[in-house]
Amino acid sequence: MYPRLMSVPRSVRKGRRRARPPRGSSHARANVGGAAVPGRPRPQEGASPSGRGQAGLRLGEAGSGRGCFQGPAMWSLLPRLGRALRLAAGQQTGLCSSASAAASGKDGESAGQLSIQQPTFGFLFDIDGVLVRGKTPIPAARKAFQKLLNSQGEFLVPVVFVTNAGNCLRQKKADQLSHILGVPISQDQVMMSHSPLRMFKRYHDKCVLVSGQGPLLDIAKQLGFFHPITIDRLRETYPLLDMVDHDRRPKVLHPPAVELPKIEAIILFGEPVRWETNLQLIIDVLLTSGYPGNPYPQGTNSHIPVLACNMDLMWAAEAQSPRFGHGTFMVCLENIYKKITGKELKYEALMGKPSALTYHYAEYLIRTQAAAKQWKKPIQTLYAIGDNLMTDIYGANLYNRYLEENSSRRGSKARVQAQAAGGTRSATVSQEELDNSWESELASASATSCHSVLVCTGVYNPHTEVPSDTRESITETVFHGHRDFRFDPALVEPDHIVPDVDAAVDLIFQLENFAPNENCRTS
Repeated sequence: MYPRLMSVPRSVRKGRRRARPPRGSSHARANVGGAAVPGRPRPQEGASPSGRGQAGLRLGEAGSGRGCFQGPAMWSLLPRLGRALRLAAGQQTGLCSSASAAASGKDGESAGQLSIQQPTFGFLFDIDGVLVRGKTPIPAARKAFQKLLNSQGEFLVPVVFVTNAGNCLRQKKADQLSHILGVPISQDQVMMSHSPLRMFKRYHDKCVLVSGQGPLLDIAKQLGFFHPITIDRLRETYPLLDMVDHDRRPKVLHPPAVELPKIEAIILFGEPVRWETNLQLIIDVLLTSGYPGNPYPQGTNSHIPVLACNMDLMWAAEAQSPRFGHGTFMVCLENIYKKITGKELKYEALMGKPSALTYHYAEYLIRTQAAAKQWKKPIQTLYAIGDNLMTDIYGANLYNRYLEENSSRRGSKARVQAQAAGGTRSATVSQEELDNSWESELASASATSCHSVLVCTGVYNPHTEVPSDTRESITETVFHGHRDFRFDPALVEPDHIVPDVDAAVDLIFQLENFAPNENCRTS
């Protein structure tokens, strides 16, 4: 029934609820193409990989002061996630060595029983590298999504597309997906990297500088910002600031006709087109506390808030190798600021995958879909399908830890942290800000687990050799996550590795004993 399944399990965390095996399933899952997972030695044939006793490595140690994910300050910024994140170091768990063990009995039902009732699980799909490469659809995508629809063209399972893209409106992305997949997608199923900015209401009435590409003003206003200013407008107002390109230097010098109001925050939506212009003007705003027309002051103790979306260092397009992402631009900005000031650039919040807030918001969208269909059973399990170990897999595993910790104190009303699992300043959403119904729903997660599924059609290459397991080689060669995220080998280890998204859907249906064939769309 599922001839294309190939999956590599990772060590099952302590206390994780396991899915049921299909009837007659007894085969052990084999490593796809000898795929090696960074942070772990390649297992010998017929042997289980080693346990998770290795403590997570920390970037920027030896007094660099980088990031809030080092030392006790980390937990003060993330009280809801703190205890769960402490499990990263030295946790010993059992092993999952076969499909039967990973899909053991659930809710007292027999292992062979197939269900066509309402699902208790949902899909979180990455887009680039999973469904498309650039503008080219991945062949397995259409086939996979035909299995997710009934004969009326309605989704059988809640589906949310969680992308780190941020250069367009949600409706446009939904229209693109509908065309690519051949199925109707609504904007309410699309989660952009900047979607959580709706929660940061204290900046909505302030003058903010936005960097990126696409309809930035429309995106910012749709998110609730009333006074956004683009890099282009800033350059037009202060033409003397952009001097790298000789052909764009002003021929006649004029003082600015209109002074802009003080810029009170910077929002990085995604990689811009002219990096030199964006880097120069953002540095000017940071060093002048929001007055870029002024000279730099002597000594800089702090800077205005910076909120960044999409930390992907690289992403998969049509080229044979991954391309620079917004994370690369952020590396440039961080290093220029430190070189000039001698201090670290601090973020008010980092959002987009792998931040926990992004998955929290995506789960809210999953629950909203289930409620719209009047499904009574709660969505207990999320499956996050992606192609990037450092964003998709790291984020899903991080959120799974949060859910495990959250389930141990179900019923307690804790404050939501909009820190987005990264950043060096507290970005707490206060109770006063949780006044909209969707935000109140966001504060309570109903899922109990989030499983990571890695596909081999994008950034991840199953045949890449992993360097020797030393602090230096793993930190510098393997970990491509953001500066403010701590590297933990367990967080970049997927629950399953499959060839493509179609195989991922088959695997998840098998693990959940979900039989859609009687009602699915066949054309």
